[in-house]
Amino acid sequence: MINWLLDSGHWLNDDGLLVLIFQHLIYSIEALFIAVIIAFPIGCYVGHTGKGATLLIGSANAMRALPSFGLIILLVIIFGPVFESDLAFIVPCLIVLIILALPPIMMGVYSGIRAINPAVIDAATGMGYSPLKLLLTVEIPCAMALILSGIRSAALQIVSTATIAAYVSLGGLGRLIIDGRAQNDYPQMVAGAFMVGILALLVDVFFSFLIRFIVSPGLRQRERRRKKTIPLSNN
Repeated sequence: MINWLLDSGHWLNDDGLLVLIFQHLIYSIEALFIAVIIAFPIGCYVGHTGKGATLLIGSANAMRALPSFGLIILLVIIFGPVFESDLAFIVPCLIVLIILALPPIMMGVYSGIRAINPAVIDAATGMGYSPLKLLLTVEIPCAMALILSGIRSAALQIVSTATIAAYVSLGGLGRLIIDGRAQNDYPQMVAGAFMVGILALLVDVFFSFLIRFIVSPGLRQRERRRKKTIPLSNN
């Protein structure tokens, strides 16, 4: 695997690693962006109003149970006659990745808002904050740690699952695994899996720094204390 990765020919050609990494990132970023647009308002509404919490939790659990590989094959069969271009494969791939990312984002936003101390909400309401102002200036900033944690979890799942794009003739790092298996090129297969792991690790580090810069130190410390007390309370 190391020798395969050190070969410059595997990096710089038209189907080299640099191109595959770029394609993998494009699929992941597009899916994450659309998932945030869909899931963030839903999580805010349910977290702010408390309405539909049971439906939200049930839907999130149902989406987590969907088999990604089987779903993308089914969607390719459905969308194949609709599109005559590569959209017949791109759209199903994005749909699967979006469905995968929705639960952690929705639950992160919902849980973050519902975890806010009621005294904070009461104080803002007593100062005359409207529901929208309360959501934008109090609830979302206070819930930012859990919101970003949910987006971080979704991003990691997308990056690790985007390899399925290769099963429907698209690019990305999954190409190394699929093509390597077809050619019995095991160093290439291992290199593909290794690069997916490295990419996921870099994404995780990126969100770690993002949380550090965006979330206030007081909220980060409160979140750490909350996580430490959860196992103790369960025991």
